Parts: sequence; C-alpha cells; structure tokens
Amino acid sequence: MRWSDVNEIAIELEEQHGDIDPQYVRFTDLHRWITALEGFEDDPERSNEKILEAIQMAWMEERD
Repeated sequence: MRWSDVNEIAIELEEQHGDIDPQYVRFTDLHRWITALEGFEDDPERSNEKILEAIQMAWMEERD
C-alpha cells in the first residue's frame, strides 16, 4: 500500500482499530498506525495533513 491507496488504508484501519472513532484520532496516531499496517510500503515522510485527512474521512465513511 501507498499513501495514495486511501480507501484500502481506511478498510485496514477499520479492521485493526474498529473500536476507535476515527473522528477523534490525532494525525500523529493515524500516521503511526498507517505506517505500521502490514503491506504498507511507502515512505513515511511522504504524508501530509491533506493525505491524512483524506484517509480519516474515508475511514469515517467506511464506518457508515
């Protein structure tokens, strides 16, 4: 997975952290969880607030 795989990352986050409301996750925690996902192979330094926000929104939509 890469940072651009927003929906795939959101699905994985829901599977691993389904007990947490993504609306209240700090970006520092979100970044750490994403880079720890099995199969995540992108450069951790390539993320930014816009990417993390898109992933957070996709995760919230995955919940619905």
